This record gives sequence, C-alpha cells and structure tokens, in this order.
Amino acid sequence: MADPSTAPPLTRVSVQAAHKLIEPYIHKTPVLTNATLNRLASTPRTEAELAGSEWAGRTPAKPVLRFWFKCENFQKIGAFKARGAFHAIERLKQEPGWAEGGGRERGVITHSSGNHAQALSLASRSSSIPCTIVMPTISSPAKIAATRSYGSEIIFSGPTSAEREAVTSSVIAQTGARLVPPYDHSDIILGQGTAALELQSQVPPTTTLHGIITPCGGGGLLSGTALACEGTGIRVFGAEPSFEGADDGRRGFAAGRRIESVKSLTIADGLRTVLGRIPWEIMYERRLVAGMYSVSEDEIKQAMRLVYERMKVVVEPSAVVGLAVALYNEEFRGMVEREGGVEGWDLGVVFSGGNVSLEMLGGLFA
Repeated sequence: MADPSTAPPLTRVSVQAAHKLIEPYIHKTPVLTNATLNRLASTPRTEAELAGSEWAGRTPAKPVLRFWFKCENFQKIGAFKARGAFHAIERLKQEPGWAEGGGRERGVITHSSGNHAQALSLASRSSSIPCTIVMPTISSPAKIAATRSYGSEIIFSGPTSAEREAVTSSVIAQTGARLVPPYDHSDIILGQGTAALELQSQVPPTTTLHGIITPCGGGGLLSGTALACEGTGIRVFGAEPSFEGADDGRRGFAAGRRIESVKSLTIADGLRTVLGRIPWEIMYERRLVAGMYSVSEDEIKQAMRLVYERMKVVVEPSAVVGLAVALYNEEFRGMVEREGGVEGWDLGVVFSGGNVSLEMLGGLFA
C-alpha cells in the first residue's frame, strides 16, 4: 500500500483525481431505472405488512421515490471493489523507490471474503505484481474459485476479522509483502468513491439527485461516496443487515462511538465486516453521512427477488441492502416523506456487486 502519510487529502477533489488515475482500468458501469420498483417504493405498506415488526401500530409512510441504480455488479470482477484495488495499485507504483527496492518482487497481500480478493488479484496481475490473499474458510466457493483464476496465492483463516488480520500479519512478517487493506485506507476509499462520482454525471441534467444510499460493511464504499458528494447537496445514507449485530454502523451512530467488533453470518456476506476507523471518521466525525439504516434477512431476500424478477439483473445479497431500506425501513421512508413532500426524491442506489453462485440462489429461494 502506498505510504499513508503521503495519501491525498480525503476530499471530493481527490476522488476526482482517483477517477482519472483508474479510468483506463475500470468500466463506467450503467445506471438503470425501473418504473415498477419506483411504484412499489412509493406505495404505502399495509398495516398487515407492518404487524409483528418494530413499525407495528404506526401509520405507514407515504414517500415518493424514483430510483437510479448504479450497477457495480457490471464492474470488472463483478463488484465496485475493482475501483479501490486499481487505485491502490496505481498509487503504490507511483511510490518513490518501491519497485527499485524490491517491492514489486515481494508483492502485495490482503484479507477478504471475496470481492476485494478478486479485485486486488486482477489489479496486481494487470501490473505483474505477485499477490497473496487471506480468505476465511466460509467464503463463497464461487469467490474462492474466481480469486484463484486471477493467479493469486490463497491462504485460509478463521471467519472473524481478527483471525484474518492475524494470518495476514504472519505472512507479511515472512515475506515482506505490502498490505492492501480492503477498506480502511485512504487510497481504497478514494477509489471506491469514483462510483458515486460517475453516478452524479449519469443522471439527466434535469434531475436533481437528492440522495445516494450504499451498503456498508467496512465502510470504504459508503465513506468514498460521502467524499464524492461533499459540497454537492446530495445526502448520503448507509444500509446494513440487522442480523446478529451486523448493523454496527447504525448502532455506532446511535451510541456516538465506533463499534469495534462484529460476528455475524448474515446472508449479505460482504457486509459482515466491522466499520473501519478511517471510514468512521469520514462518516460520523465529519458528519458526511446523514444516517444509517438496517433491514432484516427476509427483507434483503425480498429486495433481491424483486431485482431478479423486475429488473432481470444479477445481484448478490449485499448489493440490495440499500434498496431494501428504501422499500421496507419505515424510519427511512418516513424521512423521505417528510423532506420530499409530494414531489418526492430521486435516490441513487448503488448495487455493489453480483458475485453469487447458482447454488446460493437455489438455497435462498428454495
């Protein structure tokens, strides 16, 4: 990883510079709309649908929503992670003395459940840099196979962040490889923010984008999105699964402090990671994220089914958590109703990835 002390400032201007640096290596992914999902989101939920939930007994919200889906499932390696990985590698190559001092031969290393693993593998292979990936044993077989296909060496670890980081540290001590973390570094965050930067230019000039919602695991995508929107008037929101405490960002916002550990087996496997320190500073301490919201496993599956059936688009569970919030979280929907009024909101929704196996889909929707 490029020396953190030489990292660009965490600003919208730096996101723009990151985009110029990685533009030759990434796809400018499409932005899609869907009238059916707009209609569903703009229809109040029934009292029966709210019964048994935390929203039971309250008047259903009546927001007006128009979605703009930024489809990072069509990005290289099938996820937004390619943006941060290519930016990290290109910045590392610019570091004075790195190649001459043997850095290229020692290579790079990371720990990841899948998408960042694939992204770094592709980015490093593109520059002929050796790459080692530490993956938890519970990673998706499809993601393991895809990572191997890019030529990286895979070392397995336990499922928690602490276990992954311990194995990674051991390998670094033995090989001298340079760590490229999955989210908690300026170069990664700035690279991820380029998706929101593109989205802003892809909506029609006559459309005012009121907000963007993204999934939040480690927080690289969400904090990068917040930087890309700073000073634009676009509000940024984070979406998380609630299962087994995976909504550490939401809970941290409520408590006023970062939650430092998470152990969840949510179906949104890309969001099982604890929120990173640098993303937390951007999101909470700089107040660049307006709110954090969570949804249940069933709501994630319902949103995923809608995307498959109505949009004919392949997404993984993590990718639809933002959409699920807009469809089912009454706190978020009530906020849009109050602030959007009869005109409503145009809301950007980032589909973070589409790396899901047919076997997993069969299990989810059996």
